[in-house]
Amino acid sequence: MQGRFYNPFPRMSIWQKILWENAIKRTNQGSIIAKLEGVIKDIGECLCLIPSATFGGEEYAETAVRSLSEEMQNVRFEVKQPRELRVEELEPKMSFATEQLKKSKMAIEIWSLSEEMQNVHFQVEQHQELQTKELEPKMYSATKHPKKSKMGIESSQMPQQIPIDSDLYSVDVEVSTGSESSRALNMPLLNDFLKISSPRRLYESINKSLTMLPKVAHYIEPMYDTFFCPLTKQIMDDPVTIESGVTYERKAISEWFKTFSHLEDIKCPTTGTKLTSRVLSTNVALKTTIEQWKDRNEVARIKVARAALSLDSSNSMILEAIRDLQHICKRKQYSKVQVLTAGILPSLNKLLGYKDKDVRCEALDLLRKLAEDDDEGKEMIADTMDMSTLVELLSSSHQPVRYASLLFLLELSRCRALGEKIGSATGAILILIRIKYNHQVDSFASQTADEILKNLERVRDNIKRMAEYGFLEPLLNHLTEGSKEMQMEMASYLGEVILGNDSKTYVAERTAPSLIKMVQSGNAIVREAAFKALAQISSHHSNGTILVEAGIVQIMVEEMFTRRIYNEPMNSKKEAAAILANILESGVEHYSIQVNPHGHKISSDYVVYSIISMLKNSRVHELNINLIRILLSLTKSSDSMATVFSALNEPEASYTLIEFINYPHEQLGVAAIKLLVTLSPHIGNTLAERLCKTRGLPESLIEDPAETNHITEKQAVSAKFLAKLPQQNLTLNLALLHKNVVPVILQKIGLIQRSGIRTSRHATVYLEGLVGILVRFTTTLYEPQILSLAKAHRLTSVFTELLMRTSSDEVQRLSAIGLENLSLESINLSQLPTMKKTKSTRLFHLPKLRSSSSTKRIGIPLLCPVHRGVCSSETTFCLIDAKAVERLLACLDHENSEVVEASMAAICTLLDENVDVDKSVSLLNELNAIQHILNAVREHKEEGLWQKSFWMIDKFLVKGGNKSASDISQDRSLPASLVSAFHHGNGSTRQIAESILRRLNRMPSSSTSYYSI
Repeated sequence: MQGRFYNPFPRMSIWQKILWENAIKRTNQGSIIAKLEGVIKDIGECLCLIPSATFGGEEYAETAVRSLSEEMQNVRFEVKQPRELRVEELEPKMSFATEQLKKSKMAIEIWSLSEEMQNVHFQVEQHQELQTKELEPKMYSATKHPKKSKMGIESSQMPQQIPIDSDLYSVDVEVSTGSESSRALNMPLLNDFLKISSPRRLYESINKSLTMLPKVAHYIEPMYDTFFCPLTKQIMDDPVTIESGVTYERKAISEWFKTFSHLEDIKCPTTGTKLTSRVLSTNVALKTTIEQWKDRNEVARIKVARAALSLDSSNSMILEAIRDLQHICKRKQYSKVQVLTAGILPSLNKLLGYKDKDVRCEALDLLRKLAEDDDEGKEMIADTMDMSTLVELLSSSHQPVRYASLLFLLELSRCRALGEKIGSATGAILILIRIKYNHQVDSFASQTADEILKNLERVRDNIKRMAEYGFLEPLLNHLTEGSKEMQMEMASYLGEVILGNDSKTYVAERTAPSLIKMVQSGNAIVREAAFKALAQISSHHSNGTILVEAGIVQIMVEEMFTRRIYNEPMNSKKEAAAILANILESGVEHYSIQVNPHGHKISSDYVVYSIISMLKNSRVHELNINLIRILLSLTKSSDSMATVFSALNEPEASYTLIEFINYPHEQLGVAAIKLLVTLSPHIGNTLAERLCKTRGLPESLIEDPAETNHITEKQAVSAKFLAKLPQQNLTLNLALLHKNVVPVILQKIGLIQRSGIRTSRHATVYLEGLVGILVRFTTTLYEPQILSLAKAHRLTSVFTELLMRTSSDEVQRLSAIGLENLSLESINLSQLPTMKKTKSTRLFHLPKLRSSSSTKRIGIPLLCPVHRGVCSSETTFCLIDAKAVERLLACLDHENSEVVEASMAAICTLLDENVDVDKSVSLLNELNAIQHILNAVREHKEEGLWQKSFWMIDKFLVKGGNKSASDISQDRSLPASLVSAFHHGNGSTRQIAESILRRLNRMPSSSTSYYSI
């Protein structure tokens, strides 16, 4: 079994030689036939050994091979009467023996087959060794490890060699057959059918006569001589008969006639007879016959190609199958239908992910041809394929594959029904947009992608997808030029799409006039869509000027104040107020904008009082929020600020804002508090009094009902509001004291310090507000209850700690202010200790200053050298005892001038005329305070800071002795600062600067100088 299976081709080569020699020399037909039958039977036996698993479930291929095997094993040749052949069909120089052989039909068949076998070439290439165990009787191992081979088929019509798939044999085979013999015997031309050579189609390697297979012969019919044009040697598409009775291809004979300049010279190219007429008569019968023959045989070609694509074929095998299908599709539209319904599409779709790029490219090209001019075909293809695979091919690094996928997708996109499927494929539109804008790199791909996107525009959801990916032109074009229905839908999309700021500007320029017209229409749905779009566009501040120039302010004011539409399902006032608030917040110059025909401006009393009237009467939270935003924007303009303050100072208006604080709608409360914060510097005392009269306030601004550690925006702005109200308002301070808010504040400050300000984006504002509330109490220490509160909660230590344990400049500034206020009260709280008399009634002298530890150890009260009495940070708020002086001096090196000025003001309390200045200067000298002060003068130029700095320098010059004078005089930058202050400072600063210059001998002395800090 092994020898017969492995060596059939060498045996065939021997018999081929014997057959040829016998035919030429002895013409011994019987011997040739017997030997030929033996060869064919051997091959037939080999075919029957191919296991069924090799066919991969392709019943058609297995049936064909089994039928071929059976026929080859039972082959018998019979001698019949010869048939005469035309000599011109044979080669001109054929031998006499060959000529005698062709006088019988049997001889003709033998000659034809012999000629084909003569042209069989065997090329052996060394492959992996074939192990004996691979040749088991059932050849399962051969199925698993088929040996590779290539077969090339040559013909008069296709001279190139075509590489084909591997066989079960361990040799590479190239077969070359002539076409003339096939044509002479009315057999199929080899290149007119798909040449498939694989373990599943071994019958193709014999002689390519498909009529030997009963199952295939039902579909395949031979080609006849009459099908071929004598001139082109090709099957005719449009056969016409000329005067001589010979039939030609119309185009070929027409070209023949053109070669003759005179009519009388025209001859028939076949018979040589002269022609008197050029009339071409369509050979209807032959044309119909050829067409019918093509139709019948195309079915077989399609099935063979389907088998090739379905099985595990080689790259060349697959390519030939695809190209044959492409050729079939070119013939007529019905041929495409046959291919589409033959079950080939799943195999083609799998090939889109094939490793060979040429296969992918050809598969895409075939799919495109199948989809051309046939929407049903397009839908059929789309139903069987995964669109994401095609999308991936758009980004292929292989340009032909990329182009083929673009062209195929272009063809599919022409079907409107597929627009949604293509557009919804992940990344499809995004990749197409990228390709479109890459025009300089690849203009062809860019133009193709642009055409695909235009086709996809017919599906409205795709327009939205394009806009989401930054391609806004389709949406804008339909919005500005489309039908009313389209405009409404595009405006609705525009309101939903998240646009970048650059895109919003471009959209505003393109769509503002159209959207304003839509707002003015009577259609509620159209108006709603336009409002949504305008709300998004106006949210970008750069668009404010564009919208103002388009006349939107007048329209929005009209919608808010005068327009009355009772049948609309939406409240246009809310949307109009939102758009107007967006525009005013953009910072446009609005004071000159006219809002109605009566000449009213946006900053006029008419607009402000109308807004406040709406605010008092509205119960729509969103509308109230936007109205407050408008008022807040108007307060930033000097032209309208006074009007807004005056209107909101009225009890009803201010109480309305204060009541919004306790509304459950958090954003409304936040908006109201922000407006109240802005009003605080102008009508703060009024607001504080009314706040205290409102139920639940002011404690609700501090307390957290949810008791969570998360800091909300409302908590932050509420604390800021309480801190910004006039700090010396005793009514509010007592109200906060009676609500016991200080322990809550201290607890929250400690929590923020432990967790850090990064826990919430509102933490810094909240902390600043809480510290600001504590500072409030230090401004009204004259009230006994508040003084007791400051002592009980040790506010001096709290502020001292906050000076250094915070990253907020504002907290440091507020802490320094709090220490300043507390230190100013120290001189009033510090008292001499009460001395008890002895039995001898002798009074003790005041003890000398001792260290804190020694005085406490012996039980003697601590005397402060600066305040001349018993001091402590808890009871008298002494900065020295609290160790706050060092921290305040460190703050003088801060880059924030406000922190430096506040810290310097706190230190100045130790040089006040009510304290012991000599002792204070001495203490500050020990801490090198003069250098910190000189550095502050050098780094900062603010008027208030210079005034305090120069005042302290003057104190050091007077009380500090030679060391202080020496340190001050050696600073080279101080004189320049003093001169600048002398020339440009205000009255007090100039006087102090002048005094210092005199002490430094830079100016003549004066008997007296008057200034105070």
